[in-house]
Amino acid sequence: MPSKKRTILQTLCCCPSFISKSETKELLPSGVVTRRKQIFFVIPKTKIVSKDSNQKMADANGRRLFELLKRPGNNTCVDCRAPDPEWASYNLGIFLCTQCADIHRSMGPHISKVKSIRNVHWDTSQVDMMENGGNQRAHVKYEKHVPVCYRRPLAHDVQVLKEEWIRAKYEREEFIHIDKQVYLSGQMEGILWKRGKDDGRFNPRKFLLNEADDILKYYVKEQQKEPKAVIRISQLNATLCPTKIGNPNGMQLTFVDEGSTRNIFVFSREGKDIIHWYTAIRSAKLNRLQVAFPGTSELELARYLTRDFLKEGWLRKMGPRSGDSYKLRWCTLDDRKLMYLENPLDPYPKGEIFLGYHAEGYGIKPSVPEGVKQYGFGFTLQTPERLFIFGSDKDEDRQEWLTALQQVIGRPLTPQDNFKDNPNHGYIGTVIMAANLVKKRSTLASSLQLLRVL
Repeated sequence: MPSKKRTILQTLCCCPSFISKSETKELLPSGVVTRRKQIFFVIPKTKIVSKDSNQKMADANGRRLFELLKRPGNNTCVDCRAPDPEWASYNLGIFLCTQCADIHRSMGPHISKVKSIRNVHWDTSQVDMMENGGNQRAHVKYEKHVPVCYRRPLAHDVQVLKEEWIRAKYEREEFIHIDKQVYLSGQMEGILWKRGKDDGRFNPRKFLLNEADDILKYYVKEQQKEPKAVIRISQLNATLCPTKIGNPNGMQLTFVDEGSTRNIFVFSREGKDIIHWYTAIRSAKLNRLQVAFPGTSELELARYLTRDFLKEGWLRKMGPRSGDSYKLRWCTLDDRKLMYLENPLDPYPKGEIFLGYHAEGYGIKPSVPEGVKQYGFGFTLQTPERLFIFGSDKDEDRQEWLTALQQVIGRPLTPQDNFKDNPNHGYIGTVIMAANLVKKRSTLASSLQLLRVL
């Protein structure tokens, strides 16, 4: 074949979709088309779309997408309510923040197909799916049967809470199929890794929850008949604290033991398991509160199921006498209790301070009393019994403590405050609690002596 014919054929074979039958006849010498028609005539003619047309289509889809953001509910993340979402899942038709988009992406494209809403080409079909969806419709579908005791995460909450909320909604569809909500059964049994009180090591322990008996207990060995400890659920608080424990699925359990707060630190291998335990505790507490306060709405009672610590961190604390030195203490503000410990994972605090209402003699000042040596940026916590002197390394940290403490002291006590700390004693329980907490824990004998006095 002459070189000219060969060049033409090579060109046509490289881009056959842009050449019609008539065009090949004009390009090829006589006889070539007949011999090669199986190559050229079976390929349909394709319309050439210019770059300008593609750009116009992309711009139009981008404008549609940003108009959808203006619809009610679409201006916040569908899962954590963070403002100004910059991502979307087009098969689910929802708008997402960056953190929640990462979680959606980790579930895989068979669950959620995630794209940025900025500087990324969107097909018309993808925008159509977003238009037919929207955050509000997703709430109706995927959150249809969310129980009141299930904690809906916000943007600032810990990762495991957000991740398991998202997986529960879209991967497991727990709130569409009620039978998947195993944490509402009133009973739960499983293995959690618990930190030892003496050696500080985490070991697997069998835990068992029974709502009807108001108990959570654990066993050192799985086949052991007698539990190592039995805890009343109504007096139990659960806090997700992965950073403190050093595990993404970490949880702290606190309750009153021998007149002092007892801290138990646990974690699970899977995030789903720790959230199921956390929710089971909340469910059991809600049911007991409904019995105790039959006229109170579920939403109101849900505020008292579990509580996060209002503030935690290192402070310097002065001893009770004016000449005492400052000692480094890990301080935890647990609602109306301020605990101070030698180490964050101690099973018992060194001491606890009950925080009542400011009209009852409680107060906070951004300074120390005259004549008292100050450490760093000092402040004073006043109770009817005594003054507690603290110091922080940074003024910013001091301001955060002052704000947190003032919020507690400025809030009157409620019947639910009394119930959660002592469900059998009402307001008398608060008096007992205050007497128990404004003390320093030294030995077991001194604690027992205090209980006998009370």
